[in-house]
Amino acid sequence: MADYRSYLNNLVEGRPVDNPFLDFMGIKVEEIREGYASLSMEIRPEFLQGAANIQGGLSVALSSETAAHAVMTTLNPGEDMVTVELKNNFLSPASKGRLIAESTVFKRGRTLVIVDSIVRDDQGKDISRSSATLMVLGGAGKQ
Repeated sequence: MADYRSYLNNLVEGRPVDNPFLDFMGIKVEEIREGYASLSMEIRPEFLQGAANIQGGLSVALSSETAAHAVMTTLNPGEDMVTVELKNNFLSPASKGRLIAESTVFKRGRTLVIVDSIVRDDQGKDISRSSATLMVLGGAGKQ
């Protein structure tokens, strides 16, 4: 099991963390608090598909990562998590600038957590919306 509290504290304070995906995608922390996370990334030229818009899976990946970080804030020592479902709606294309994802824990149950997320561009335009379900592992329930 990961020590999510230490991980989140290090991440927020700008110290190195063991998450190569964040580095690979250039994802940065905007804000993390109980039940909420906001992460962002620059749209790089290599993220664009043939129509010169960001490849949709990358905005979904940003949304998924942000949702996971929102859930991390709710975990108790000894608990871990895994995504079991993610549904996404694409709302507008994006081709340049920064994408900002915001995720809020809608409901935290004993074993399932539902998270709502929105990705916007740096002008405030909605790019995509998703809903994710994560399963809590370990802890009192010991899955």
